[in-house]
Amino acid sequence: MEKNKASFTAIVSAFGRAYHALYEEPKIFNDYLVRQLIQDEEFNNISKHMAEGIKFFNSDQAYQGTDEKSALEWVIQNQIAPTPLARSRYAEDMLENAIKLGVKQYVILGAGFDTFVFRRPELLNETRVFEVDYPATQELKLNRIDALEWEKNASVKYVPVDFSENNFKEALLDSGYNPNELSFFSWLGVTYYLNREEICNIFKDITSIAPQGSAIVFDYPDADVFNPEKTSKRVQAMVGMAKMSGEPMKTGYEYVDLESDLEKSGLLIYEHLSPTEIEERYFKGRNDYYHAFENINYALAVVQNKNSGC
Repeated sequence: MEKNKASFTAIVSAFGRAYHALYEEPKIFNDYLVRQLIQDEEFNNISKHMAEGIKFFNSDQAYQGTDEKSALEWVIQNQIAPTPLARSRYAEDMLENAIKLGVKQYVILGAGFDTFVFRRPELLNETRVFEVDYPATQELKLNRIDALEWEKNASVKYVPVDFSENNFKEALLDSGYNPNELSFFSWLGVTYYLNREEICNIFKDITSIAPQGSAIVFDYPDADVFNPEKTSKRVQAMVGMAKMSGEPMKTGYEYVDLESDLEKSGLLIYEHLSPTEIEERYFKGRNDYYHAFENINYALAVVQNKNSGC
């Protein structure tokens, strides 16, 4: 990510959620507010570029003569939106379960253009929310919230953090996070862009400030994600697009290595969803191009103890 520049992947992810909420049924995840955070010119430009990128994403099929609307639909459903939609749905489903079990704090790591605090205000009566994100991305989002005159809830704290600088824990504690209250963390679309040490530092920091029984949901690519012989073409396109945007992917995990890093950090995997399981849960029976991404997994891990870290 370029220094002091808002995340391009965060904007594209928001675009995918917005398009889905506006035009597609049945809903995988209905982020009906996020379109308002994307400027009209920005939305139109992304739409145009995505439609024109059909040959990059789908080089094997002849799309000459296909209209722009159909090309855009294919790119969004096949490439852009499947993972942002399904992982957001999974995270918020798990959060609702956690709140029923007594969670009082929700920490959104790498919040991007997440609209949870405005879509689900009823849950803010029970849970304090901390949105943690790269400073430039968070500043852009807050400026747009102010321009829309959305009312910010006092129970929501916005915490600017550069995850690569290993200052997440201190920043969260300084913002009013209570290390004695049961907490739920979501960390979506971030592990891809960090190295293994940086990922481990976050796991370790979470167990050092969250009591036993707290949990984290995150998504991650497996270790084959960088091997063209073991990935699909759309996964290769995802990796290539991230590199071209200046936010190259860095880490893919073997399951046994992930399990080991989590255990050393004091976390235990409670649920793990493979691409096949994600397909069954969120995409089964659809009549469009939506399918779970190959090589991308979701995990729910629970704090067991406070170890020294991986």
